[in-house]
Amino acid sequence: MTRTHRMSVDLTRRTLLGAGVAALATPMLARRASAAPTELTMLAWYGHAEPDIVAEFEAANNVKFVPKYYTGGDNMLGLISQSPPGTFDVILSDAEYVTALNENGYVEELDPADYDIADYFPEFQNFPGNWKDGKLFSLIARFGFLGVAYNTDALTAAEASTYKVFWDPKLKGKVGHFDWHLPNLGQMSLLNGNPEPYDIDEAGWEAVKERTMSLRPQVGGFFDYGGTFSSLNDGQMLAFCGIGDWITGVLRKNGAKVDSVIPEEGGLQWSECFSIGKGSAKADLAKKWIQYITSAKGQAKSAQMAAYPALIPNQKGWDVLQAENPDEAKRQGMTKDPGNAMDMIRTGRVKFRQWPIQQDFETWNDFWSEYKGA
Repeated sequence: MTRTHRMSVDLTRRTLLGAGVAALATPMLARRASAAPTELTMLAWYGHAEPDIVAEFEAANNVKFVPKYYTGGDNMLGLISQSPPGTFDVILSDAEYVTALNENGYVEELDPADYDIADYFPEFQNFPGNWKDGKLFSLIARFGFLGVAYNTDALTAAEASTYKVFWDPKLKGKVGHFDWHLPNLGQMSLLNGNPEPYDIDEAGWEAVKERTMSLRPQVGGFFDYGGTFSSLNDGQMLAFCGIGDWITGVLRKNGAKVDSVIPEEGGLQWSECFSIGKGSAKADLAKKWIQYITSAKGQAKSAQMAAYPALIPNQKGWDVLQAENPDEAKRQGMTKDPGNAMDMIRTGRVKFRQWPIQQDFETWNDFWSEYKGA
């Protein structure tokens, strides 16, 4: 065999060996590539894409959530309007902003047949804002009540059972506001005796402004999400407008001496809904997520969210929660006992938080800015 022939054979062997190794490696690389989780973007309040809520779904579906957290519906709308279609696969919004999402074409239509809506309490099966012209665009996943939040060392439950407590001289400089006009002004409207706090005429609106301005000397600050937690937890603020158990429930679990109550004038209901972002390339996975989190099992998990607890609209979810964590079900009023959360709604003790009806949104927002600067 000549040198040239030996080199040719050696090269051929090396080529075949290399090809064999590559052939063997290819399935491994393919398996490794297929194992990479699919990223699913979520626009939401903090907590909704944290492990206590999404880990089980991620593991079962080879998904990794990539969250973008916001505070307040105005911030949410701003983020969507500044992003190209398809940026967000899943969108969580407060119920009063769902209409704006629909009108601006930011969310996809949902097929009602894909979801366990029949398992919802009747009050939530045709929830305001979720539907438009008989078409479904979002699905309520959780809700809660807003009333008077207070430090239990400073106030008794009886004292906190009216919004008038905010004017108590011992609270001067110790009343806090969650910095969002809708819940705060809605509570002032309830205090003024308006049965529909967001549907008031001009005289009623002027009275709400006057009542609110009279509270300004009592106010020690306007706080965002994190500031609300810390100022209540450390006693900087002794009473709070515009919040409820979604804040105090977390703090109580950590030993803080705080609580919240629906006062005699009534409370407000916040509600959160899931939608599929317009133009999502992963709409099927987004749908699967909404199916999961609105199922009985997912609902019980959502009720116990570490970031902030909530009530749930799926009545079978109540049953799961009662079996898994009866103490939490009782604490939140998700039992069959009289005076439970649904009774609060059915007896009219709480009203839906919503956009103003007889004034435009900017009118309320502009007054809030004026109030803060007073």
